[in-house]
Amino acid sequence: MKKRLISLFALLIAVCCVFTACGAPDVKSDTDGNSISGIAASLESKYTTSLAGTTLNVFNWGEYISDGSDDSMDVIAEFEELTGIQVNYDNFESNETMYSKLQSGAVSYDIIIPSDYMIERMISEDLLQKLDFSKIPNYKFIDEKYKNLYFDENNEYSVPYNVGMVGLIYNTTIVTEEVDSWEIMWDEKYADQILTFNNSRDAFAIAQFMLGQDLNSTNKEDWDKAADLLKEQTPLLQARVMDEVFNKMEGGNAAIAPYYAGDFLTMYDANEDLAFVYPKEGTNIFVDSICVPKNAQNYDAAMLFINFLLEPEVGLANAEYICYASPNTAVVNHEDYSLKGNEILYPDDEAVANTQYFHDIDPEIRSYYEKLWEEILRS
Repeated sequence: MKKRLISLFALLIAVCCVFTACGAPDVKSDTDGNSISGIAASLESKYTTSLAGTTLNVFNWGEYISDGSDDSMDVIAEFEELTGIQVNYDNFESNETMYSKLQSGAVSYDIIIPSDYMIERMISEDLLQKLDFSKIPNYKFIDEKYKNLYFDENNEYSVPYNVGMVGLIYNTTIVTEEVDSWEIMWDEKYADQILTFNNSRDAFAIAQFMLGQDLNSTNKEDWDKAADLLKEQTPLLQARVMDEVFNKMEGGNAAIAPYYAGDFLTMYDANEDLAFVYPKEGTNIFVDSICVPKNAQNYDAAMLFINFLLEPEVGLANAEYICYASPNTAVVNHEDYSLKGNEILYPDDEAVANTQYFHDIDPEIRSYYEKLWEEILRS
């Protein structure tokens, strides 16, 4: 469960104003002069729709939307209340598991939130459909630096949702030395107290940074060397994890874990013995974005939901709850945003000097490293 960094009591009061006579909150403006009225009375008519009674199927990462716990806004419930659309909400743990489930055809989704390289792959395989930005007026809030990125150069298929980087989390009651390198994940004195990613791309990236490689190398020898390094690490590992990392690190049951920066803030809120660093060798930077699969059944509801997620007060609730960097200027410039300027979420240029994006890789290379990953899991 996510822990709150600030109280959202005032935000909830604003939400209640939609359905009562207490009136709308004062209108503010972002730095571009765009109106930021938040969850105001006008929002009710804005989201009144003939789609009431239909269903929207959403597939998202775990713990990746404000859900009403710890006095946070329940984003899904608010959308359902405003629109009358029923939301079926499922979680996935990795881009690869999301992709596999979509490929199976067992379930169709109207909204998915993959990462950059997976979006690039899905566009190339004709698995996504273009968005109707005339129905997403709140797209004006997306920071220009998160537009025209390599995976969607013409801004046709995706809307940025969150931005993040991978770092190293460690328990200061166990690890008392200075930590500045991925190398500590191969230190024998922490045997059985080291966690790592349970997905191929993130796990390989750590070894690749250790070896000074390009994360998107098409040289099989590079992948062989990275695989050998990961096999050397296997005897030292306590576990390969995804969402399980929360309980293990919050409970003090492991010493070291690589994970996403925003999730560190959640873990730290539960365990102040934890610390975080961006290793000197470099790290992965990523943008998770909202997309609509080709086989979506409720396209218009998907457009409405995307626009709703970009509402300033909804975006603020998500940013506070999820603790990732926001690409939404109305959030970043919001006077109530408690994480504004946070050095982990919004690091200086030096901290991000050696970052790389994952790209979709040639299918032959992808198949090659996935076979290596299977060998690693057996090692």
